[in-house]
Amino acid sequence: MRDNIWGYQHTTGHTAGSDLIGYQVEATDGHVGKVDKHSDDFDSAYLVVDTGVWIFGKHVLLPAGTVRSIDAADQKIFVDLTKDQIKSSPEFVVDEQISDTHYREVVARYYENHYNI
Repeated sequence: MRDNIWGYQHTTGHTAGSDLIGYQVEATDGHVGKVDKHSDDFDSAYLVVDTGVWIFGKHVLLPAGTVRSIDAADQKIFVDLTKDQIKSSPEFVVDEQISDTHYREVVARYYENHYNI
């Protein structure tokens, strides 16, 4: 169970201040894209993932609490979600949505349902 969907779990291997841009993102069932942006802000850490052609150029916002582990040597981030869960996530359209309280609540609710928080 996740304590905070917007915070990295202690077991991920994440180091605050690390530049994760360009890291490959792997779901439990395969590759989903690469990190386009990220934030380490306390209680609002996230990844913006460019899914490329996989979902026709869609960007998704993944709260840091969805991260299972980070492999800095191979520049890969593993998340506790399937490709379908990511594909069905609330659409991320513009950067302003990151600071939109309502949008963040919608995203949190969507991902928290996968962790029974």
